[in-house]
Amino acid sequence: QVQLVESGGGLVQAGGSLRLSCAASGRTLNSYNMAWFRQAPGKEREFVAAISRNGGTTRYADSVKGRFTVSRVNAKNTVYLQMNSLKPEDTAVFYCAAEQSIVIITIPAAYGYWGQGTQVTVSS
Repeated sequence: QVQLVESGGGLVQAGGSLRLSCAASGRTLNSYNMAWFRQAPGKEREFVAAISRNGGTTRYADSVKGRFTVSRVNAKNTVYLQMNSLKPEDTAVFYCAAEQSIVIITIPAAYGYWGQGTQVTVSS
């Protein structure tokens, strides 16, 4: 099994940037596709970005394309989400997740491993 711990959340003004990190332990991350999801109060958890095992393939939600970048350093067992040009509607708890299918999946139910989440708040 793999354990995931997110960090890097916080309060930022609109237009600002944050970088989230997801550190893994228990198993090496290169066995897993990794994704970031977010959940705002009263809303369902939604897909944000994902990256394949070797980092060669990425996918993004339309709402974050051009603003967010997902990356990974397998040697450090860490995945990152660089978030630029943040908007108040980006306010949510952000979660990283891991799964082992052949292709990248954007459905939360497909992910078997989750971190505890980190709060991102964007003020207007």
